Amino acid sequence: MASHSDTLVVFFGATAGANGGKLGSDEREIILLVWQIVDLHEKKVGKLQRYLVKPDTLELTDQCTEETGLTLDEIVKAEPLDKVLQQFQQSVSSELKTLGRSSYTLCVDSPLVIRQALHPEASKKNLVLPECFLSFVDVRKEFHKCCPNAGPVEKLTPASMLEYVSLPAVSEQMIGVKEVRSMVQLTLCILADPYNHKFSCVETVKYKFDSGTCSKTEPVDSETVIRARGLPWQSSDQDIARFFKGLSIAKGGVALCLNAQGRRNGEALVRFINSEHRDLALERHKHHMGSRYIEVYKATGEEFLKIAGGTSNEVAQFLSKENQVIIRMRGLPFTATPQEVLSFLGPESPVTDDTEGLLFVKYPDGRPTGDAFVLFSCEEYAQNALKKHKQILGKRYIELFRSTAAEVQQVLNRYMSAPLISTLPPSPIVPVPVLATPPFLPASSNTRDCVRLRGLPYTAGIEDILEFMGEHTVDIKPHGVHMVLNQQGRPSGDAFIQMKSSEKAFMVAQKCHKKTMKDRYVEVFQCSTEEMSIVLMGGTLNRSGLSPPPCKLPCLSPPTAYAAFPTPPAIFSEAALYQSPLLAAPRPAQTTAHNPAHTLAYFPHPHAHPHAHPHAHPHQPQLYMNMNMNYTAYYPSPPVSPSTVGYFAAPPGAMAAVAAQPHHAAAAASSVLSQPGALVRMQGLPYNTGVKDILSFFQGYQYAPDEYSGMVQMSEQARSLIQPKEWLCL
Repeated sequence: MASHSDTLVVFFGATAGANGGKLGSDEREIILLVWQIVDLHEKKVGKLQRYLVKPDTLELTDQCTEETGLTLDEIVKAEPLDKVLQQFQQSVSSELKTLGRSSYTLCVDSPLVIRQALHPEASKKNLVLPECFLSFVDVRKEFHKCCPNAGPVEKLTPASMLEYVSLPAVSEQMIGVKEVRSMVQLTLCILADPYNHKFSCVETVKYKFDSGTCSKTEPVDSETVIRARGLPWQSSDQDIARFFKGLSIAKGGVALCLNAQGRRNGEALVRFINSEHRDLALERHKHHMGSRYIEVYKATGEEFLKIAGGTSNEVAQFLSKENQVIIRMRGLPFTATPQEVLSFLGPESPVTDDTEGLLFVKYPDGRPTGDAFVLFSCEEYAQNALKKHKQILGKRYIELFRSTAAEVQQVLNRYMSAPLISTLPPSPIVPVPVLATPPFLPASSNTRDCVRLRGLPYTAGIEDILEFMGEHTVDIKPHGVHMVLNQQGRPSGDAFIQMKSSEKAFMVAQKCHKKTMKDRYVEVFQCSTEEMSIVLMGGTLNRSGLSPPPCKLPCLSPPTAYAAFPTPPAIFSEAALYQSPLLAAPRPAQTTAHNPAHTLAYFPHPHAHPHAHPHAHPHQPQLYMNMNMNYTAYYPSPPVSPSTVGYFAAPPGAMAAVAAQPHHAAAAASSVLSQPGALVRMQGLPYNTGVKDILSFFQGYQYAPDEYSGMVQMSEQARSLIQPKEWLCL
């Protein structure tokens, strides 16, 4: 502390780039150090020392050359920074002995040389600075205590302060020498009468970042928070603290941001101890961490609390041990036990307090997520653990990363607050006229009469699921098995099954949960029709629940003619007539009179067919289709597997039922047949497949135009639009 120090070492530095108020803002290296000792008791002054420093990058900016008067030839002959710092220690120690003093404190005219230049450069060069550089006094703040009317601290300069106390300006013009001698004069002035000042306002530089937790109820000043963007994905809180070396980050003040999948997105929110340090952090915009430049912006306290804040007692207890290194493990088998994890890490990486140093992340229903956090008491143990990255535990490779206390809280918040299947956000909707057949899927409800199968083998088919269900197969609704495909149109390992009642669904979830199918255990959960419908209408399942389709225009929008087919496949009695499963969410059903028989009826949009009867069907069912969804990426499977039922064309009985309806229904049917049939997506075709092979595959599921006349009364216009062997609503 300066109040207990015998001497002050007045210190000055300059860089190869910007100096003065912008010192350190351009990442340029130090090229000049100047210092001089002042004895606080005897009011004596030591010898002035001036040393040039050779930077790794031998380049000076024009601004630097103009302000300092230094040339590259002079710099090349100098010693590197580590050597000059050794000379600084030797010189100061020697003079202290001569003066009979034992301690000293640095005195600067601005914290920039310490916080923004010296500490960041030493950190990048892996230099260990002497302890004396962890504390200093700012002569401007000390002068302001003596002369509060001199003006704001930020605007004070050595020249203006000398002028205020009526001292002559230093005539020396050499860079560094002028500044140091000016500070020495000011120091001697405020030490003498009438001020008799004691230097007591000592600023410190944190040597190490302190991890910790943050409560959601804790007030966070928005003037102390920044957002760092462009971070390497493997960076930890210690790496970020090292990037801001020289500035004081609040305890637990680094919060790494995660994306929707729980992975780091290259951003972090950092909270500093005050606004002064936050402003200095903003000056490091586009400074480099390794080979990447980091963008630094202002952020708010609310944003920080949203990421780092938490109220979990489990997390607070886990992180109550201070000065621990946190490692995140990802991809653990769901059956992994604490002992298996400890064995995987090995004796060379002992976990703090054995199993107490493990925190498994789980869903609200207690299911494991495959993530865990581990505490290590020192950096050596953590490094040994990181060597296990991508090694095998059970049948899975495990990923290990450095983590932070804020990330622990954030991951726990994300998983513990996520429902089994979350709801899709509202999106822009456009009314589209569709086939208004009685849908196969019932109206969305919260009745939990469905089950979700999770972890199915990718080769599993309908037959495998029926065998898996065993005696409960009889309780499945007709066409009640729904396979869920991933974004590539392949099996996702998930399926939904509609049961005849919520009681039957509960029994299946109890009896079949974690039964084995093809050497894999399958998880079975009870869910509602609403949750199932959301998935089958385009949502995708992942570890964090349900993700909506990307909000962008479709890469390949379906033809206008095909936009009339709904997502819930329309099922006729005694036939499996599948519509193309486009991603449309049905509007809540409105009251309208339907014939009990399953019929094919079409209710055109009022503007689509001007000749429609003006009073026919005033309540017209509509489908509201999200036109921002990508139709090519999200493609739920039909309600049953083609391997068990197949794609059958509508039998004559089903089509003839339409002809028996009143005139307006028949007219509507004509409108339907005037459009091409829906599309069938075929995957896994051999590369040498030709058109004849595809036609042969669908042999028997097509009708010639003249065969339609026996089923439905058709207009000449409709018949002229149907080509030979036209597909009938496949």
